[in-house]
Amino acid sequence: MPETLMKAVMLREFGGPDVLRYEDVPRPGLRPGEVLVRVHAAGINPPDWYVRDGMSAIPEHLRPPMQLPAILGTDVSGVVEEVVDDVTGFAVGDEVYGMLRFPGLEGHGYAEYVAARASDLAIKPSGIDHVHAAGFPMAGLTAWQFLIELGHDHPSPFQPAPHQPMPLGPASTVLVNGAAGGVGHLALQVAKWKGARVIAVASGPHEEFLRELGADEFIDYTTAKPEDVAHDVDLVLDTVGGPASSRLLRTLKRGGALYPVFLADYDPEETARLGVTTSLTQVRSNGAQLAELARLLDAGTLRVAIDSTFPLSEAARAHERAARGHIRGKIVLTVE
Repeated sequence: MPETLMKAVMLREFGGPDVLRYEDVPRPGLRPGEVLVRVHAAGINPPDWYVRDGMSAIPEHLRPPMQLPAILGTDVSGVVEEVVDDVTGFAVGDEVYGMLRFPGLEGHGYAEYVAARASDLAIKPSGIDHVHAAGFPMAGLTAWQFLIELGHDHPSPFQPAPHQPMPLGPASTVLVNGAAGGVGHLALQVAKWKGARVIAVASGPHEEFLRELGADEFIDYTTAKPEDVAHDVDLVLDTVGGPASSRLLRTLKRGGALYPVFLADYDPEETARLGVTTSLTQVRSNGAQLAELARLLDAGTLRVAIDSTFPLSEAARAHERAARGHIRGKIVLTVE
């Protein structure tokens, strides 16, 4: 019997956006615990372009095994087409969304169909469409697992102790660096949901957008240094990371904490002198948390901003858009 084919975006060599190829490939089969999802939209996230270029920006000892050819993508929203007998909680026709198999590299979301672990999925919020749902899982789970609930007991590859989110409330001040991006704009809203006062750091054109999401204070990093403006902050969530992240330590009050979403180095002597701590974790797939977050999305408590959409066949253009930076919200691929 001939194989049933589907369209997918294949990565057969590492490189720039032009290495992504829209091709016919076999539709995936199912294993125990899985459902087949007809993908309507797939979110684009930084790990996608890190993998595409061979993870050249990631320290070698932290790089997971990578095998080519591969189909990129972890975040999907779509409709269940088939369910394995041992799966409960999902039925054919259900609209679902999820972050698949992360931190592994086998999500295979840039495709018309995907075999998904049922534990990675949740029923899609009825109040948002597939594009907005596909833009949410990785960014939303990152904000949630850093700020609210880790939700797993897997060892961290970055530090010996598990990440423990700081309790947030009306007495808390949270600074979000990179607040207009995918994780940043959702973290801002999560902190506001908890009642915190939020300082948003981004470039000037994003001020109105971030004020609408609830930012109490805005710092345009192109005209002012956050560490010169913000003081006595309880928590910094730095979605930018990198060598410049340590300057944000100076915004914290004693007893405060900095959470870098991306890798950054800090001087232990400086953190001890300032009386602050740093902690990071690695976001992991979690369908149960997405089910909880779906209630906040349905209620309008959390809103997903979409920077741009591209057809699945134009995934290379979507990656080019990501490379230009200054993204407001999420970039999403749509599947006909």
